[in-house]
Amino acid sequence: MAERLTKCPLCKSGLFLNYKEIVDHAVSKETFIICKCQNCSLLFTNPRPKEEKIGPYYDFPEYYSHEKNNKNLTQLIYNKVRNYAVLQKVKLISELKEPGKLLDYGCGTGEFLQAAQLKGWTIKGIEPTEKARNQANQILDGKVLENIELLEDKKKFDIITLFHVLEHIHTLRKTTKKIIKRLKSDGYILIAVPNPTSFDALKYRENWAGWDVPRHLYHFDETAITNFEQIFDLDLVRTVPMPFDSYYVSLLSEGYTKPKQNLISKYLKAVKSGWDSNKIAKGHSGKYSSNLFIFKKK
Repeated sequence: MAERLTKCPLCKSGLFLNYKEIVDHAVSKETFIICKCQNCSLLFTNPRPKEEKIGPYYDFPEYYSHEKNNKNLTQLIYNKVRNYAVLQKVKLISELKEPGKLLDYGCGTGEFLQAAQLKGWTIKGIEPTEKARNQANQILDGKVLENIELLEDKKKFDIITLFHVLEHIHTLRKTTKKIIKRLKSDGYILIAVPNPTSFDALKYRENWAGWDVPRHLYHFDETAITNFEQIFDLDLVRTVPMPFDSYYVSLLSEGYTKPKQNLISKYLKAVKSGWDSNKIAKGHSGKYSSNLFIFKKK
């Protein structure tokens, strides 16, 4: 069952146009339309599966963020990189604040929260997917909840993180407001999202894995991020590139572009594409495959 949006999920404007048609390569092979808001520049899938019906679209072997076991080479590499990235994330939040209260919204299987806890952070997680939540709670002693409404009343956090989560949230405005209300006045909210204007996005076009329809409901270019900042009364204090993402996204994109190419060729092309994307972003555009935006309340 699909729902058709009549207003932009970010700014509520009714002025939007069809932008691209993208195939769900990973699961359904269905084609979805991405619209572009003429007011705030947000790209969003429309129509889209209803929230209660989207679960089956996440049921595929390559959805590695909800899986710990190494079932193939790609997943082995993904998990190795994830382990390194977890340590970098903990380092980053510890540079922003002394260890305090941390909420990871969309925490997956909990590795980041576990690493932060070892560094002295008091942790909580939100994870709606039952399988991932159960895995997380095995290592976090039940500190991961299904939704934000289950948090203790009035509890607030020094740091709130959403690593590749915002693009999955059906109730974008409502949920973002709930999350921001849980942030202390001097706290930080960290949001990582794919970049539809990156080199790899422009290279692979409709086959760019970052579209990931219908699981990714939204895509934020620079203008959309600025509007997000203004709509929710935030200050963008820093943008951090996520250079590893270009390699993973390029690897998936190569598979979508040429499904029958041999594995060695696919990996070599993906590495070159990821390298080129980061080099161009660093040298000229700043438009990495994914960026982490660090906000504070105004």
